[in-house]
Amino acid sequence: MTTALQILQSKVPYQPELAIVLGSGLGALADSAEARNGITIPFTDLPGFPAPTVEGHGGKLVFCEFEGRNVVLQAGRFHFYEGHPMPLVVSPMRLYGRLGVKTVMLTNAAGALNPAFGVGELMALTDHINFFGTNPLIGPNVGPGPRFPDMTAIYDAELRSHLLACAQQLGQTVREGVYLGLTGPSYETPAEIRAFRLLGADAVGMSTVPEAIVARQEGMRVAGISCLCNMGAGILPQALTHKEVLEAGAAAAGRFEALIRAFVRGLV
Repeated sequence: MTTALQILQSKVPYQPELAIVLGSGLGALADSAEARNGITIPFTDLPGFPAPTVEGHGGKLVFCEFEGRNVVLQAGRFHFYEGHPMPLVVSPMRLYGRLGVKTVMLTNAAGALNPAFGVGELMALTDHINFFGTNPLIGPNVGPGPRFPDMTAIYDAELRSHLLACAQQLGQTVREGVYLGLTGPSYETPAEIRAFRLLGADAVGMSTVPEAIVARQEGMRVAGISCLCNMGAGILPQALTHKEVLEAGAAAAGRFEALIRAFVRGLV
C-alpha cells in the first residue's frame, strides 16, 4: 500500500476531500466531462491492485474537480467473492485515509427486501448488517485508527439528511433503510430473503459493508446509497440475473448523477 500511496501522491497535485465509490451500473460519472479533464489512474497501475473481473466495474481511479470540489471517483471495486483477501477489498479506503480524504460516498447495486420499495429506486443507508462471516479489521491493527472503533453511527446522519434534502429539491424520492452485506456471488434463496427481512434488512448486496467499517476506522465520514436493481429472491416470480442489475442501474443513472452532483455541490 505504501508504494501505491506514493504513486498517487506523485501523480495528483492536490488533496481530494471526497471519495465516491461507483458500484455496479453506476460508473457513468467516471466518464463525465469533469472526469475526462482529470487524472485517470487504472487499478493495474497501482502495485497489488488487480484488474476488475465483474461487468459494470470500470477499474480506475479518477481525480478531478467535480462540482467545485477535489474528488476521487472510484469506478469499480474489489469484491470478496472474487477471491480477493479482505485487506485488498478495503485497500482503497486505506489509501483515501492516508490521502486526507474526509468523506466517502459508497454506492452499490442491491436487491430490495422491503416490499414497499420498488426496482430502480435509490435508498440511503441508515445502518448495515454484516453477514460476510468476517470483519476487515481482523488481524494486526492498522493505525492510526483505534483497535475497537465505534460503529454506532457508521452512516453519518448529517450527510444522509443533506442527501435527502438534495433529493427533495430535485423532486426525487429516496428511501431510507438497512443494508445487509453478504459474500455472494450466488444470489440469495427465498428462505434467506425471508430471514433477512425478519432481521430488519431493507436491501441486500455483496459489497459496501467492509469498506464502510474501514472508512470509519480511518476517521472518514461515510454516506451510502443503494440502487435497488431487483427485488430479493422469491418476492417476485422470476429469476435474478446480473444483466437485470446492470439494466436497472443504467435506467437510474440520470437520477443518480443529478443527486450525486447536488450532494457534492452542497457539502459543507
